[in-house]
Amino acid sequence: MDSNVLIAGFGGQGVLFIGQLLANACMNEGLNVTWSPAYGAEMRGGTVNCTVCMSDDEVACSYIENPENVIALNGPSFERFENHIKPGGIMIVNSSLVKTPPSRNDITYKFVPMTDMAHHSGNEKMANIVSLGAFIKAFPVVKKESIIEIMHKKLTGKKADMLEGNLKALDAGFAAVN
Repeated sequence: MDSNVLIAGFGGQGVLFIGQLLANACMNEGLNVTWSPAYGAEMRGGTVNCTVCMSDDEVACSYIENPENVIALNGPSFERFENHIKPGGIMIVNSSLVKTPPSRNDITYKFVPMTDMAHHSGNEKMANIVSLGAFIKAFPVVKKESIIEIMHKKLTGKKADMLEGNLKALDAGFAAVN
């Protein structure tokens, strides 16, 4: 197994957090992994993305010009990265915020109303977790239980009250994909 995912959105959407969750879950399952963030100086509200490269072998480089998979949490990310995905790849799209129709027929799109689903799960800021659930269902690189285990480790102390909502959001995203 040798794959990657680019996760993109705007600052404050939790792009880097779900990249870290995925990277840690990959490590727990014995995969080699890199996590590389990229963001503008403006941070909150500006563009943010990260790449997670995962492999059974060593990961030689974390820079990916043409990702195999993309999670687009907003319209600008969809428009920026749709044409960069390798043929045969998967694009998980937040259909609550992305209204642009798909333009390719050589990749698989999974349109999930992430923001709406997160709102119904109790907090629309958890759209990122909905997207992660959708991604691991569409591209089962790790078990959902591995993500849950990492969430239990990361969401402690002052963040412990966010755990239940995040677990609901993960389940909702997982259930949203066929």
